[in-house]
Amino acid sequence: MDASRGCLGCGGAFPSTALACPGCGRLVHAATLKRLVATADEAKTNGDRTGELGPLREALALLPQNTRQHQLLSERVTQLSVQLAGQTGEAAREATPAPSWAKRLGPLGVVLLALWKVKFLVLGVLSKGKLLLVGLTNASTFFSMLLAMGTYWALFGWKFGVGLIASIYVHEMGHVAALRRFGLPASAPMFIPGVGAFVRLKSRPATPVEDARVGLAGPMWGTVAAMVFWALSVWFGGASSSLRAIAQAGAFINLLNLLPIWQFDGSRAFSALNSRQRWLVALAFGGAWVLTQQGLVLVLAGVAGVRAARRDPSIPGDLPTLVRFVALIVILAILWVVSGTAPH
Repeated sequence: MDASRGCLGCGGAFPSTALACPGCGRLVHAATLKRLVATADEAKTNGDRTGELGPLREALALLPQNTRQHQLLSERVTQLSVQLAGQTGEAAREATPAPSWAKRLGPLGVVLLALWKVKFLVLGVLSKGKLLLVGLTNASTFFSMLLAMGTYWALFGWKFGVGLIASIYVHEMGHVAALRRFGLPASAPMFIPGVGAFVRLKSRPATPVEDARVGLAGPMWGTVAAMVFWALSVWFGGASSSLRAIAQAGAFINLLNLLPIWQFDGSRAFSALNSRQRWLVALAFGGAWVLTQQGLVLVLAGVAGVRAARRDPSIPGDLPTLVRFVALIVILAILWVVSGTAPH
């Protein structure tokens, strides 16, 4: 039986898990809610949408779902989610008009403006590198990573074991980066030897597009990691068999995660696509199978086709999700093929 507490308003007793007094309706976490909304309002004033969204999501978890306050905050969270999914980070900065000083300086202003944008690109790369380092400070992530690394080390050798775990870690931190951008609370990455890793969500995405952005962020980061290993294999030439194997394994893992069923990343992306867009993804998988001649890719194409055949007219479709999905399929298929070819 749950412990009970007394209401500060009417003095009535109610379960400790309740969010409001059933007698007078007084909110249990009223003070915390006031603080969180104030923090969100301050972030809104500063133009920080991510900083606004995080506290609002925390506040939603402290409000009963049948209240007017919950409905209003849900609408605000959904609106912010749509804005962030449509334009974030560098894209938002690029969409802003050129400063007046750049226009006055003519050709020189164009050069200076390009250098100014490069500064933001460098800062973005550094922030992602910082995030990767921060993830390693979590004890559960670090020790589960070591356990999984030891398993692959014993089976395939230390080079492949270390590289494979690094690839999986980058993939999972891609999800973490997207979750942070949308203010979604989640657990740190946890590794399971022989299976992979996962990040447990503590709050559901507000829209299918937001879910798709978070879902595809993992394969996008993981693809970059696999490309880096392939580039290193080219750089080191003949002594690069382990690096090529890691790149090919990364291509395999990230393609597998694009499977459009169950809890896979591809399924989360499919939730934002309409029927025609899903057929285009299925065709992209078909083209990838022609290129790779791998049975896994043929299975992916078949599953995508089955899901595309299930019409859902209520889904308007999201073009950026489609572009990212297809681009990932094409890049990973090419990477699978080239990483399996020994350098000459």
